[in-house]
Amino acid sequence: MQRPEDLPAAFEAAWNAHDMEALGGLFEADATFVNRFATFRRGLEEIVELHRTIHETVYRGSVMANDLHAVDLIAPGVAVVHFWSHLTTSQAHPAGVHAVETLLMAVLVEQGGAWRIKAAENVTFTDPRSGKLLLRGA
Repeated sequence: MQRPEDLPAAFEAAWNAHDMEALGGLFEADATFVNRFATFRRGLEEIVELHRTIHETVYRGSVMANDLHAVDLIAPGVAVVHFWSHLTTSQAHPAGVHAVETLLMAVLVEQGGAWRIKAAENVTFTDPRSGKLLLRGA
């Protein structure tokens, strides 16, 4: 990624191609990732394996569409990026085809003109009173 703003499109492209090597290329070697189920992974190998497993099973055939929400440059070579992610599952998911929206926050670092994720967390858009999944605009 040449700019922090490139993250949503790069993440979406890797996800939709179900290309875990491309997804891994977005992260620093010692990055951390927390998925929407509060599963914590540290290091590129663990992050890629977490995603490889779900892409071979419940998220096989899923499609993601991302929208940039905010980019905050917090120091030279350090940015926080927030983006909305709309995921549509396939029949491979036990609950069948359905949509889930999440907000991802990522801390990116720049080295040698390329930006990579140092830490990321994914939070499901949910009604705090009922626990019901929500979709933006619905």
